[in-house]
Amino acid sequence: MRKLRFGLWYDFRNPPQWRQDPSRLYEAILAQAVRAEALGWDDVWLSEHHFIEDGYTPSMLPLAAAIAARTKRIRVGTSVLLLPLHDPLRVAEDAATIDIVSNGRFDLGVGAGYRVGEFDGFAIPRRERDGRMAEAVEVLRRAFSGERFTFEGKYYRYRDVQLSPLPVQKPMPIWLGGFLPKAIERAGRVGDGYISIGSIRPLVDKCLEAVRASGRDPETYEVAGGFSWLLVARDPERRWKEALPHFLYQLNLYARWYSEAGMSLVSAASNREELERMGFFILRPEQAVERIREYVAANRVTRFYGWTVPPGLPPEWSDEHLELMAKEVMAAFR
Repeated sequence: MRKLRFGLWYDFRNPPQWRQDPSRLYEAILAQAVRAEALGWDDVWLSEHHFIEDGYTPSMLPLAAAIAARTKRIRVGTSVLLLPLHDPLRVAEDAATIDIVSNGRFDLGVGAGYRVGEFDGFAIPRRERDGRMAEAVEVLRRAFSGERFTFEGKYYRYRDVQLSPLPVQKPMPIWLGGFLPKAIERAGRVGDGYISIGSIRPLVDKCLEAVRASGRDPETYEVAGGFSWLLVARDPERRWKEALPHFLYQLNLYARWYSEAGMSLVSAASNREELERMGFFILRPEQAVERIREYVAANRVTRFYGWTVPPGLPPEWSDEHLELMAKEVMAAFR
C-alpha cells in the first residue's frame, strides 16, 4: 500500500470585512508552511483565481517559489493553475525554475477554469477552454522533455524553441483537475495525477479507465482529494463558532461563481447544519482519523489535502489544526 500523504491548501484570501495587512498575511502563511514541514506534513497546495475583491491568489507561481526557497522537504503544488489563462511556454519556464529552486519538489497542477469574470477579464472566450487546455498540455509536455520544437496550434504558436534550464524532475509531474467528462478523460490520458475535492469516486473511476486505456498502470497513478473542510481541534464547538461566518463566506462565493458558469456543483448555505451536509467538518483527532480512513477508502486517494485557513481568520488560528493533525491524526497513517 502506498503511504498516504497529507497536504495543506492555501488561497491567501483577505476579505475586506476582516482585512489583515497583506504583507503580514503572506508572511504568516509562508512561516506556517515552514512549521508544517517541521511537523511532518508532506505537501503544500496553492489555489488560483483572478479579479476577486478579497485578493484570492492571482499569482501562485511566485508564492510556490517563495515556499520552495524556505523549505527543504515538503512538496509544493498548484491546485490548480488555470492553464487557458496563461501562456503555456511561460508556465513551463516558471515551473522548471520552481523545480530547480526546490530541488525537484514541485507538482504542476493545471485545470481549465470556469469563472465567467476571469475569462471576460482576460478577453478569452470560455468556449475555448477545452481546445486551449489540449494544446497547452501538449506544449508543457514537449517543453519539459527538453526537445527543440515548433508548435503550430489554433491558440498557441512557437517557432524553434527549447526549454532551458530543464526541471530537476524527469519527467516533470503534471496533475490535472476538473469535474466535466472531458477534463476527467484528459487527466487519465495525459496526466500524472488527478486532483479534486469532495466525494469523487465516480470521477476517479472514469479517470483510471482512461489511465488504463492509455497503456499505463492505474496502480501507480496518483489521486489527491479531501473534504471541503476538515479541521482538527480539542474543542470543536468553540472552533465552529469562530469559523462559521468565514466558512459561509467562502462557500457562498463559490456557489455564486458556479451558478454564473451554469454549474450546480455546490449550493449556498446559511447555517452549520447545511455546511456539514456539504463536507465541512471540525473534529477531535480520533474522529478525524476515522473520517479520513473512510474517505480514503471510498475515494481511492493517495494524497489527502484540504483548506487550511478560513478566509478572514489569521493564519495562526489554524496552528492547532496543523499540530493535532501531525501528532495525533497523520501519525495513525504512518
